[in-house]
Amino acid sequence: MEIDQLDPARIPGHVAIIMDGNGRWANRQGLKRNAGHEAGEQALFDTVEGALELGIRDLTVYAFSTENWKRPPDEVRFLMNFNESLLVRRADELDDREVRVRFLGRRNRPVPRRLVRLIEDTEALTRDNRRMTLRIAFNYGGRTELLDATRQLVEEAAAGRRRKVDEDAIAARLYDAEMPDVDLLIRTSGEQRLSNYLLWQAAYAELVFTELLWPDFDRVALRRAVYDYQSRDRRFGGAVDRPRPSASTAPTLPPPGAP
Repeated sequence: MEIDQLDPARIPGHVAIIMDGNGRWANRQGLKRNAGHEAGEQALFDTVEGALELGIRDLTVYAFSTENWKRPPDEVRFLMNFNESLLVRRADELDDREVRVRFLGRRNRPVPRRLVRLIEDTEALTRDNRRMTLRIAFNYGGRTELLDATRQLVEEAAAGRRRKVDEDAIAARLYDAEMPDVDLLIRTSGEQRLSNYLLWQAAYAELVFTELLWPDFDRVALRRAVYDYQSRDRRFGGAVDRPRPSASTAPTLPPPGAP
């Protein structure tokens, strides 16, 4: 699919992706699961390039969930080291493309302190970039994010600093208060669930599920998902009456060969 097949006026502002299927991709290639994570890096950065081409302003990807600590220790250790290496190798490249990088999730243990320092360094390096914001959900869970926001509100109320609790108060205490709501959420690998991802921000997102495993995803697959998004009628809880025409009022097709 080419870019000119898309309506430039209806490009989603915020796209979120659940990058799923690395392990299955590796298994199908007869490789160890870690090889799938390595292959997923190329998919991620081709997708970032594709998002920049489309003019997408916010891209958020699910890199490591709070539940992923349950995976085999060798895989978890590889993912920690791999993300450190990725930040070292790619931070300057993202900065050169004027991409601001932000991380969502808890930064306390068991996340290695050296990885937290790299996260903070990358955020500082890219903080003034405005072409696109790439958010990486790492050690992230949607329920944990809401729990942390609620705990902060309770502490403020107990200290007499807050009386009113509303949607704005909760949104302001999420991991990134500047994050806009998600317009389009994509999940690869054929699975059709949110897996505790952006539960607040994706309340009215359009969902696109693709059978592609994450290492096979690229900028063309992103365009197809955006094309699907552009076919949707987003009503945000509203409704529009479109009564079906009756037989007497329905337009008739012209006979074959008619002008």
